[in-house]
Amino acid sequence: MVLDLLLIGTAITLGPLHNSAFILLLSSDNGLRKGLAFLLAWLANLVLVIACVVLLTGGTPPDRHTAPSTAAVAVKLTLGVLLFLFGERRRRKPPGPHRPPKWMARIDHASLWAAGGLAFLLQPWAMVGAGAASAVDADLSSLESWFALVGYCLLATAGLVVMELYTVWAPEPARARLDGLRAWLDGHQDQLVVTLSLFLGLWLTGKSIYQLVA
Repeated sequence: MVLDLLLIGTAITLGPLHNSAFILLLSSDNGLRKGLAFLLAWLANLVLVIACVVLLTGGTPPDRHTAPSTAAVAVKLTLGVLLFLFGERRRRKPPGPHRPPKWMARIDHASLWAAGGLAFLLQPWAMVGAGAASAVDADLSSLESWFALVGYCLLATAGLVVMELYTVWAPEPARARLDGLRAWLDGHQDQLVVTLSLFLGLWLTGKSIYQLVA
């Protein structure tokens, strides 16, 4: 579980689309407040999903090869296959000019509520679902599981926290460097999405098949 959550959290935090949108929010009017609204909504989504899983399991992992355990592994397998197929389809897509989504042009005028809603829309829900399926194995009587769950949520939010704090403490240098980062993300968006999707998809698929047959 720990390694799964580590890999999933890393893949989530490296996603290019939400990072580009977050940088645009930070550079808009009242950017720090909008960025904070996005960040808190992003973290709240992750925590809420994990909390629902813990409530369903009662904080006790199901025994292996029981119906709940097999269902969780099947969910991870399905999501792994979907991520791999998505990444492979994106990889085979003919290269062409990258046009940012039209909604990005309206970020300057977004309200705090809209910024929070944007975090919900941009959440990579397939990866979040895989994290939830992995959290089924959490044993809340173990300190290791607590650290793993908290660490997963923080890791999946780490990039946003760093950018928000950087903008608070050094607004001018942060603006220049974050603009450069956004330009790089926009230019390498397809490569990042393909790499993250294929890698995580292969990992989840292989690990889930092993758990089902072992």
